[in-house]
Amino acid sequence: MSLINEIEVSELAELRENGETIRVIDIRQPAELNSGTIPGAEALPMHIIPLRINEFKRDEKLVMVCRSGARSAQACMFMQQQGYDNVFNLRGGMIAWAGSGLEIGLPQAV
Repeated sequence: MSLINEIEVSELAELRENGETIRVIDIRQPAELNSGTIPGAEALPMHIIPLRINEFKRDEKLVMVCRSGARSAQACMFMQQQGYDNVFNLRGGMIAWAGSGLEIGLPQAV
């Protein structure tokens, strides 16, 4: 079993602030997204990822986000099994993001 890559909330915020191109995918269910997400994040429920995996580029940096980081870790594992190496799990998920006082916005449809 391979280990997944994780990124800290502060690191993600800093990379985005510095203009690095990072695709943030919020894998929560639509009802969960009502509480907000990381600004610019794309909404794609976890169970849809296998159906739309070809829409991801292997060379783009992807950060998977859920409520606490557990489901997004599973999504990262799946992506790695499909040959995507540049996938990161947001450690602590939206709980950690919101707890850090960072901006929360509405998701974009993928």
